[in-house]
Amino acid sequence: MSPTPTPAPVLENEEHQALRAAVAALGRRYGRDYLARIAREGGHPDELWADAAKLGYLGVNLPEEYGGGGGGITELSIVLEELGAAGCPLLMMVVSPAICGTVITRFGTEQQKRTWLPGLADGSRTMAFGITEPDAGSNSHRITTTARRDGTDWILTGRKVFVSGVDTADATLVVGRTEDARTGRLKPCLFIVPRDAPGFTRSLIDMEIQAAEKQFELVLDEVRLPADALVGGGASHDEVVGGEDAGLLQLFAGLNPERVMTAAFAIGMGRHALAKAVEYAKTRQVWKETIGAHQAIAHPLAQAHIELELARLMMQKAAHLYDRGDDLAAGEAANMAKYAAGEACVRAVDQAVHTLGGNGLTREYGLAALIPASRVARIAPVSREMILNFVSHQTLGLPKSY
Repeated sequence: MSPTPTPAPVLENEEHQALRAAVAALGRRYGRDYLARIAREGGHPDELWADAAKLGYLGVNLPEEYGGGGGGITELSIVLEELGAAGCPLLMMVVSPAICGTVITRFGTEQQKRTWLPGLADGSRTMAFGITEPDAGSNSHRITTTARRDGTDWILTGRKVFVSGVDTADATLVVGRTEDARTGRLKPCLFIVPRDAPGFTRSLIDMEIQAAEKQFELVLDEVRLPADALVGGGASHDEVVGGEDAGLLQLFAGLNPERVMTAAFAIGMGRHALAKAVEYAKTRQVWKETIGAHQAIAHPLAQAHIELELARLMMQKAAHLYDRGDDLAAGEAANMAKYAAGEACVRAVDQAVHTLGGNGLTREYGLAALIPASRVARIAPVSREMILNFVSHQTLGLPKSY
């Protein structure tokens, strides 16, 4: 079964259309059955990852001088959306090239760029991203993972939860906090922690969601790192892109692409579910006409399609703003895109399952597994309620309640 035909683009040029078509073709070669089998067997989508890398899709947003495609989050979101529409999204695309690749591109030292970007671009290396903590949730000010200096080294101590793909990643980009010598306050900093660093351990979190990418809890027990593990290097650079004083900038440089890519993930999933429901509604006959002729079936599916299209427009806007360097406007749009896509995805999946009735809960049609998966975009990387908080006080100017 092919995914929903891609509607005429509004914000996309011919190159973007060609990229969509090419990625869709790759996705059809694998599809939902491939990813479901990998998840059941406890493996990883190595074949799809390798093929996507070989075709240049994984590093399409990274600089050409480091082996990437020279594009931006606009192009990378197209890749993830189309793989999702085919039923085989690669979750690590959100983390490795989008978050980690973007942060290192914008803020890393030249040595960090040469060390990591070529591998992230060709898929031979991956990075995980650790920010969420057991007692912090959405409140990043409560992050307790701390980094202290010991000579020229750094010592990291703390815990992280719900970190994707740590079992296969070569390193994890960890958000910690260092003490400001002038004020004594803790400020965020980003560190590259190799997977084999002494004191760096992981444990699998038992999830109900069926996915190839597993979730882990991390423990950093006095992990010693060299000075160059800090993204941007030791002291702040003159151009204010690296070092201890740029951690907040670095963090948001990664979180905005994360929200755009989460939107792409959700839109792709919603399109995949909707395509299955539409195909079923066109062929399933109970009375004289197929069930798709009945407005009680047709209208909710049409509404789901409209909501997915509206979410895509906001995602395109957010990606465009980010790629042109308007971080402030991109932050607002990326949050809105993630919110809209998460809501649209949940409703599309729910309506798809309902359209198929009992068949929607069978393994044969593969929709039931999308019910919990579709909730992810509502919850992660930030809850819809926190996005509403952001819009209410940042956009509308209403007072904060927290």
